[in-house]
Amino acid sequence: MAYLDEESFLLQSPTARRLFHEVAKDQPIYDYHCHLSPKEIATNHRWENLADIWLGGDHYKWRLLRANGVDEEYITGSASPREKFQAWAETVPYTLRNPIHHWTHLELRRYFGIDLLLSPATADEIWEEANARLAEKDFCVHGILDKFQVKMVGTTDDPADPLDHHETIAFSPLQTKVLPTFRPDKAFAVDSPKAFNAWIEKLEEITDTGIHHVSDLLQALQKRHDDFHAAGCRLSDHGLERCPGLPCDDADASIIFDKARRGLPVTAEEKEKFTFFLMVFFGQQDAAKGWTKQLHLGPFRNVNPRMFNLLGPDAGFDTIGDERQGAALITYLGTLAQRGCLPQVILYNINPRDNYLFAAMTGAFQDGTVAGKIQFGSGWWFLDQKDGMELQLNALSSTGLLSRFVGMLTDSRSFLSFPRHEYFRRILCNLIGTETDRGELPDDFDALSKLIADVCSGNASRYFGF
Repeated sequence: MAYLDEESFLLQSPTARRLFHEVAKDQPIYDYHCHLSPKEIATNHRWENLADIWLGGDHYKWRLLRANGVDEEYITGSASPREKFQAWAETVPYTLRNPIHHWTHLELRRYFGIDLLLSPATADEIWEEANARLAEKDFCVHGILDKFQVKMVGTTDDPADPLDHHETIAFSPLQTKVLPTFRPDKAFAVDSPKAFNAWIEKLEEITDTGIHHVSDLLQALQKRHDDFHAAGCRLSDHGLERCPGLPCDDADASIIFDKARRGLPVTAEEKEKFTFFLMVFFGQQDAAKGWTKQLHLGPFRNVNPRMFNLLGPDAGFDTIGDERQGAALITYLGTLAQRGCLPQVILYNINPRDNYLFAAMTGAFQDGTVAGKIQFGSGWWFLDQKDGMELQLNALSSTGLLSRFVGMLTDSRSFLSFPRHEYFRRILCNLIGTETDRGELPDDFDALSKLIADVCSGNASRYFGF
């Protein structure tokens, strides 16, 4: 079989191939969680060259470049775009069995119509051909969103961020719905008073309020929550090593807030209590507005202090964490449920050992009000590849309802990442189709087609109310 064969790639049975090509392939995309730039969408951004669109900000590729012995100058440094692309071309042949090898060549085919394998021998030809394609009129942000039938994009936005780019997008001719996602993680940083107070100042400015007491903070966050809702936001998101599990009352939260505002040290226990206090508040607000709360749990971030000091965050120096997730998550979700304010929730784990923990936990908090109200989210970050996706799908299927799953997202900063939806759909169709052809699922193409269409797009559209 040819590499990345259009008909059979990742599809190992006749029913798998039929499900993908007749049902999944042309489903619209609801990319409800990503890190695409609202500014680039608002301005219908264009790219100068292949390195600009393909390598800039992509820490997946940066990690492999470093692992291949490439100097940082050719990754995030001052080397020219062509030199950086050459370093990537020299690295790609070493990425066999890493999902990046699949993604690299799917992206070359789907965006640029190039079916060559990237290597030093093909680098010049691919560079010239891809750059020629980038110069064409339709190769812009809006053109990409239209080409891949992206019905919705959920960006990731801090409460202190302005929403002017989203306003511009809303009044543009773009058919894709682009909505902000409320990500207030910087509100938890009371253990870093300098950064926390700088963020408070930004929040004060955008809300035109003074924030002197914890009650002022809640009022400002409520205002921004309202502003986000008016801009179309229907999801929140939190990226945490683990969910906080130490309850905190108003008095303790006020003491901790005051210490941070005065620049005094805050202990790890105090930070967890303050985070719990705010997370309960955010849960109440999400439930009141009918939002979905996403919990991305488990990474150890910025673990290499030398490189963090040189390059800052989001540069590829994060890893899978091994925090114990269960007890604290139960405390948090249980608190919201007890108070009658548990919103729709999607749980994402980054350590595969937690697959069954998270999948089973969703069943303990379903309340019969919304189908699939508590979701076990798709394979995330280090798990958004074939093995990780299959592990997630199997854990979900074994403990809950795969048929209610809201499906894949890119979680990406790159506009070249939409083929990851195709990758997921091929894996999903192969799982269902192969089990059908083995007699493990009913040979009912209509029922199978409904499951595939729902997981690819229908469930997301209904669940989020788009």
